[in-house]
Amino acid sequence: MKKKAPLFLLPACLLLFCAAAVFLLFQVKSHHYIRAAEAVSASAAQPETEINPFSSLSVPSCITRIGEDYFIVDTYHDQIICSDSLTRPLTEWRVVTDQITRGHTIAGDGTVYLADDTENNRVLVLEKKDGKFLLTQEFAAIGTRPHYVVYDEKTERFYAYSSMTGELYVFRRLKDSSQVVLEDIRSIEKLNGVYVRSFTIMGDEIYFVSGNSTIIRAKLKDLSILEEYPVPAEIAGMIQLEKIQDYYYITVSTDASGNQDYATILRTSDLRSLASGEYEDVYSHFVGGGTPYYMGSFDGHYYLTEHRIPGCSIWQFDVVENEIRNVTLLY
Repeated sequence: MKKKAPLFLLPACLLLFCAAAVFLLFQVKSHHYIRAAEAVSASAAQPETEINPFSSLSVPSCITRIGEDYFIVDTYHDQIICSDSLTRPLTEWRVVTDQITRGHTIAGDGTVYLADDTENNRVLVLEKKDGKFLLTQEFAAIGTRPHYVVYDEKTERFYAYSSMTGELYVFRRLKDSSQVVLEDIRSIEKLNGVYVRSFTIMGDEIYFVSGNSTIIRAKLKDLSILEEYPVPAEIAGMIQLEKIQDYYYITVSTDASGNQDYATILRTSDLRSLASGEYEDVYSHFVGGGTPYYMGSFDGHYYLTEHRIPGCSIWQFDVVENEIRNVTLLY
């Protein structure tokens, strides 16, 4: 005669099964954390910080200040460079990293620096130690062509955008640590497959520039869409949107068909007016004829990177009472 299994074995087995399922789910959800830990040991040895070997920039995308350092993402030279002054010649700038391919932006929180490695679909984490920048972590498989990364002080999070999949990757630095983890992946399905070059965080909201037909305003916490602003075809290939005083300034790379002849800088006090063509073209304040790219602000000035014009790569300018003034070519 077969013996019956004790009754207590059934709940014990169920409890064991549930524990295993929870563990498996945690492993699936935390796979990015595991990859980050592996990247630390893989990049323990770093080369000495080198001096920038180039006397000019090749399609720079971003200029910014983080702490006491100024950074330029020199996109087509596949490097990020830094300096303690904007007056130094480029051959005196230092190479932060050359482990990127067509990178676009860098952001920092005072402890770590995150940079997009666009063509390798990665986000790199760097730290500054004894005056040298070390690559300490890397996050692979960050969508398709991650194109833009910022640090938001209010939420204490880094946000990186996959320019072709509509996914926003949210990174967090652990408290009292330099360890960075991937906390969340948020997405807007209608942007999947649409080339969107950047986003702008304003308070609890986020704006995605038009990659084809509309600017999208959404909630930062979950990317639920609040409003859409249709735009004409001739300004559909936008690069960045920046609110400066009473106007939204927008850099445009192409029209809807990808023609760079439509590259310009425009501004409007009401995004709803774009659909009817009610906006001001302000590219004439600069040389014009190129492709204006990302804008930024620090040290009491605004900055603009630009492509396609020999000898014109980075501009500094002011906006006083809604008027563009003191336009100066830096590099």
